[in-house]
Amino acid sequence: MDNPIGNRPLMLRYGLLAIGWLSVALGVIGIFLPVLPTTPFLLLAAACFARSSPRFYQWLVEHPRLGPWIRDYLDGNGIPLKSKVYAIGLMWASILLSCYLVAQPWARGFMLTSAVLVTVYILRQKTLQRP
Repeated sequence: MDNPIGNRPLMLRYGLLAIGWLSVALGVIGIFLPVLPTTPFLLLAAACFARSSPRFYQWLVEHPRLGPWIRDYLDGNGIPLKSKVYAIGLMWASILLSCYLVAQPWARGFMLTSAVLVTVYILRQKTLQRP
């Protein structure tokens, strides 16, 4: 059977690896900064690694801190309620502070629209029931 990763052009693999590691870095930063979403960046990293490096994909999915973000989402288990409340609350606090500090109406509109869309996305996700 052919190895689909081995058949990919080398530059494509390097590009996917670069995007994957950048996404991991942004995802980790997103854990601490509420304006950056963690799960989408980690999911993007997993997708890039799945297409470029089985070793890095396995590392990410099995990582003790980062892996659960990906596994819970991919398994369709959802997001813990505490995480939803924390993410939405901190996001809105930072967005409202940013809107107060930024004078341009277009920037405020962009930030508020983004916050509403992310809030809707988070609320539509299944809530993970932890035992």
